[in-house]
Amino acid sequence: MRTIHGYSFGAECAESADAFATANNTQPPLSAWQAAAALTQRGELVVSDSGVFWLEFDPALGGAVIVGLADRGITRPAGTLQVRSRVNGYGGGALCAGAGCLYAVSEQQQVVRVDLDDGSQRVLSTTESGAFGGLVADTRRSRVLAVREGDACQQLVAIDDAGQLSILHQGQDFYSAPALSPDGRTLAWVSWQLPDMPWIQSILWTAEINDDGSLYNTRAWAPPVEASVQQPVFYGEDLWLFSDHEGWWQPYRFLSHGEVGVWSSTDAPALDHANAPWQLGERHHCGLPGGGWARVRYRQGVAELWLQRLATETPERRACQYTDFRCVQSVDDHVYCVARSDVTLDAVLKISATTGELQIVAGGEVPWDTWPVVRPQNVVVPADSGGRLPVQGFLYRPEPMADERPPLILIAHGGPTSAAYPVFNPQIQFWCQRGFAVAEINYRGSTGFGRAFRMALAGRWGEADVEDMGRAANHLAHLGLVDGDRVFIQGRSSGGYTALMALVLSDRFAGGASLYGVTDPLRLRAATHRFESGYLDWLLGSPEAFPERWQDRTPLNRAASITAPVVFFQGGLDRVVVPEQTRAMVGAIRAMGGAPELHWFDGEGHGFRQQSSQAGTMDWLCSFYRRHSGNADVRADNLS
Repeated sequence: MRTIHGYSFGAECAESADAFATANNTQPPLSAWQAAAALTQRGELVVSDSGVFWLEFDPALGGAVIVGLADRGITRPAGTLQVRSRVNGYGGGALCAGAGCLYAVSEQQQVVRVDLDDGSQRVLSTTESGAFGGLVADTRRSRVLAVREGDACQQLVAIDDAGQLSILHQGQDFYSAPALSPDGRTLAWVSWQLPDMPWIQSILWTAEINDDGSLYNTRAWAPPVEASVQQPVFYGEDLWLFSDHEGWWQPYRFLSHGEVGVWSSTDAPALDHANAPWQLGERHHCGLPGGGWARVRYRQGVAELWLQRLATETPERRACQYTDFRCVQSVDDHVYCVARSDVTLDAVLKISATTGELQIVAGGEVPWDTWPVVRPQNVVVPADSGGRLPVQGFLYRPEPMADERPPLILIAHGGPTSAAYPVFNPQIQFWCQRGFAVAEINYRGSTGFGRAFRMALAGRWGEADVEDMGRAANHLAHLGLVDGDRVFIQGRSSGGYTALMALVLSDRFAGGASLYGVTDPLRLRAATHRFESGYLDWLLGSPEAFPERWQDRTPLNRAASITAPVVFFQGGLDRVVVPEQTRAMVGAIRAMGGAPELHWFDGEGHGFRQQSSQAGTMDWLCSFYRRHSGNADVRADNLS
């Protein structure tokens, strides 16, 4: 076992890469350290009369800070204040803009008011207040609305600029980010109850706001059939949201007539217009003056931004060079969003709804000018005779060597109710520059392909996802795009579980990598946080009703079946997949005569944030894949 204290490893992989480049008169490839430093992520965009603000992840700090564009240009209005919500374990909605100020959730889970005139900061919450997320400014009352999470409950609360906290609503297990009407008189939000997750079943709530800020006429509105609703947003005074009660997350205008709620549909296509709401404050749509709108649509894994300037006009697609969009908001006739592409870093965009003119407000940098960026190829694994659904993914292929099919790293995304998107990832470029192909697969259960595809994983985790990963490997090999004898499988968190189950159930793979992956679902069920406490029963069925299923789909119980090489990466501070899970799995494989590798990161949690940890992981994975690729091709020494 190796424990990380500093970055002084990976020499074998780097020296081999340099030697290969020198022998072939080519530029030395991207190093692991350069790859870890290359990614600048932006999110949680907010727009206001005071300017445009967003969170920007700084790899050197290992955290996100506030960046803004105002009259003085690009600034950091809150200095080095690191911002992060921990509500539900995944956060979201940690920043909003008020009148002349910002509200943010600090790493310490305190709500901080940042004055935009002098940069002064004031903590509004107390240390006993809990965690906060889903912030929304109520400028009419000089306060901020938020979801507050305590030990065993959540509430909708308001905190005024004097630090006075009041509870607006409670009694539901979970709350989403609230939405406030422009006149400040109506509030809408979404809630859900255990054991559901928000993408399985949830309901809409509306309430009126008294002059004193309290709520009245509070009502719950279930969709027409069991469904998931999300992202209520006011287009002027009209309330819009997404619901999948007709099979896709599509936009609906919601109207209430006394006790009756009317879900008014549009002519939107049968596509998901949002992704799974793991975080609070997601925004994939907004209104425009004159009854227009801007919305995101996901088509075969790729996001499209569509604008309709006026209610009477035909929608048009904008910003076609980008492949994913988040934080869609409008000010007057302009749409702002965070856009991602497969060749540049995250960009903050400003788009004119009238002319379609696009301006990059910030970001959008070309990551480097030294190396070409490998772009993804959209691939679809067709349905088969066994009734299994088509599966989509993205394949990244390196520059081919003469008459050689590259080895493949097959990546299972986390979640598992999440998705892979065709956006720039320096780690994928790191692999491609070393001769590996990389494929990210949206197996059954992934979002962006409708409710039926997402729900197809219910009770079948560790089975349907594993089948689809194997189908993808076979399909790519059959097409001659990769070397079918040198296929590795890799995953993070739940993707690590999928990778381990693939090694248990098949000898298809030359090796596998689990990055803080689940090894014992039953122990995870007993220890997981409240947000996901019912999730495993949805994925596998209850252990009381299906004990054999839980036994069969626990990698720890099936360690004897893993004969391929496997490497593990684990953070010592992980509270989701606790370190003992990985230790136990490694011990079980060793007890069966295997030789798994384990790399330990004392200061990391669930997801490695430090640049040294990310670089170390890439270097050790590189060494692992190189060694085990050599079994199929003696030229594997040239892969790095």
